[in-house]
Amino acid sequence: MQIFNSSTGQQFVGRDSRVKPRCPFCGLPIDRPQEQEVHRPVEMPIGSCSCGAVYAYDATGHNLGAAFSEALVFACNMDWDLAWNLLPEEDYLEALVENYDLESNYIIPVGSFEGRRISGALYFIRLHNDIREATGEAVQRRVDKARQVEAKPEPVARGYTKKSFTKKDVEKWVADYQLETIIEIANRDKRILRDLQRLLYSVDELTRLKAASALGKASRVVVEKDPGAVSDLLQKIFTSVSGADYGSSNWGAIDAIGEIIGNSPELFAGYVPTLYQFMNDPELRPRVLWSMARIAEAKPDLIQKSLGYFTGFLQAAEPETRGYAAWLTGKLLTSKSVPGTKEAREALKRMTEDDNPVLIYQDGNTHVRTIGELATVALEQYSEK
Repeated sequence: MQIFNSSTGQQFVGRDSRVKPRCPFCGLPIDRPQEQEVHRPVEMPIGSCSCGAVYAYDATGHNLGAAFSEALVFACNMDWDLAWNLLPEEDYLEALVENYDLESNYIIPVGSFEGRRISGALYFIRLHNDIREATGEAVQRRVDKARQVEAKPEPVARGYTKKSFTKKDVEKWVADYQLETIIEIANRDKRILRDLQRLLYSVDELTRLKAASALGKASRVVVEKDPGAVSDLLQKIFTSVSGADYGSSNWGAIDAIGEIIGNSPELFAGYVPTLYQFMNDPELRPRVLWSMARIAEAKPDLIQKSLGYFTGFLQAAEPETRGYAAWLTGKLLTSKSVPGTKEAREALKRMTEDDNPVLIYQDGNTHVRTIGELATVALEQYSEK
């Protein structure tokens, strides 16, 4: 990925340290990013260049993962399935323009202007011609309908003069599964996310599961005011799994990923493809299947295209993998039109006599269920839809 800041090739003269923003692909000047006509609270402003590149604006410069997803999906005319199947360089190019100031619509190479710190960034995506020909006109229509963004100053963090809770408080709330208290605290102090994250690595399995569930619900509250904080948290959790030895110490992290995405799928759906990567590890696979089921409960169409892939795990040797695959499959069988439905149902029917036990977590408690029971429930859910 190319990164552009003060080395844009343009020189500023005298005391004017501003540089007009230009497209990193064609060099033409670009307009100020705009909000889409139908705007979600966590959505980023977007823009497009006449060369076909699109860009998303990240006000903080620290939420680049979300900016990338926003730009890529917008370039694909909001087609998530298309976006997930594209490969960098092979299907699109990406570039980052740093030190962008939305208020003035300038690049500020020195990082400050008129007493304001400038840390914004523009994330550019340019699809290759064959893909852009299919989406370009529709994307431009969306841009034309967009309304001008009103530049708003970055919120100033306000600290509490008195510590409102302790780590011990959070441990007790999780142990007692006091979700209302946790949500109330999250609404006024995002620090609770950090303390909940710490409990994901508890030696006690039920504590990990409760903490993951609480973290998902707390994140849903925080994301309304500070989506960047939750995005950063999600990236840190992914890194904690990727950068460590796979094993039970990461199970709580996998559960938390599913809970966070499941509670805010409209914002974090772009992280689902990264979750798939952990399916390659047999130790993590059951927890990934469980997390996918949590996402499917909230928005099944995000992963329904993979029903055939998950069906393959219904015959796995490991009971947990089979059981959680059955649990997930039932949540994906929402209609006969879903590809692979017939095969999935036939596989589930063959499992109804499987008496191997697995542990199911729901609403702060764990229950032992046989795989046959889970398969039966999955089939019954389908027949009721």
